[in-house]
Order: sequence, then C-alpha cells, then structure tokens
Amino acid sequence: MATAKKVSYFAMQIPNRPGEAGRTLAALAKYGINLLAFTGFPDGHRSQVDFVPANPASFLSAARRLKLRLRAKKTGFLIRGNDKRGAIAGVLSKLAKSRINVTAVDAVCAGAGRFGAILWVKQQDVSRAARVLNAS
Repeated sequence: MATAKKVSYFAMQIPNRPGEAGRTLAALAKYGINLLAFTGFPDGHRSQVDFVPANPASFLSAARRLKLRLRAKKTGFLIRGNDKRGAIAGVLSKLAKSRINVTAVDAVCAGAGRFGAILWVKQQDVSRAARVLNAS
C-alpha cells in the first residue's frame, strides 16, 4: 500500500552545463539541507531543477544565503510504498478516476522492496488530489 504526503517544492533555473546541479546540491549540503527529492531536466539552454526539502524553512534560509533565485513555493506529493509491478499505476489511476491530471511524475525503485515517487498536479487541484490520495 502506498502512502502520500503533501510536500513543498521549489524550482529554479540553472545553466545547462556540466556540474551546475552538483555545485548547487553541494552548497546546500554544506548548510545541512536534507532533500526528500530532487529532479532536474533541460529547458532550452538552461535546466530546471526542483527541490523537495525535508525542512522548507531551513532550505529557504540556506537558499537566501546562497542567493539562489527560487520560484515561489508550490505543493507536490511524495509517494512511498512497497514495490510491486504497477506500484505507481494504482496511484495514478486513483487520480485519473477523479479527473485530476498529473502534470509530472518521477518514480523509482528504492530497493529493499520499496518504491518512491514525487508527483505534481496543477496547484488548483492540490486539495482534491490530497483527499483522493489520503495525503497527510
């Protein structure tokens, strides 16, 4: 059975060059920032990176000190559960049955029989999605 948790995430643009994401992550680590999830993808000549911090207040404090140019905070969902064939399919099906479109999802096998995912819906659908997923 999968569990869902509402999480804050922050996005920013960085140069699409080797090492840029690594430098940003290393700088955050020096401030003791723990991330629940991190994802990035190319966006033209730049890259978008999304951070899901365990402690949003600490993350924002470190980001200010590092002068990171973050977009406004948004809400996503962290999904965790026992790994099996189609593990994330059940979560996506619940949302689809409620006519909630998932705008993006990253799911991985976490090992030891577990899986994890981060997923995003339109911000106006967050409350409905939280109810459908029984998210804490």
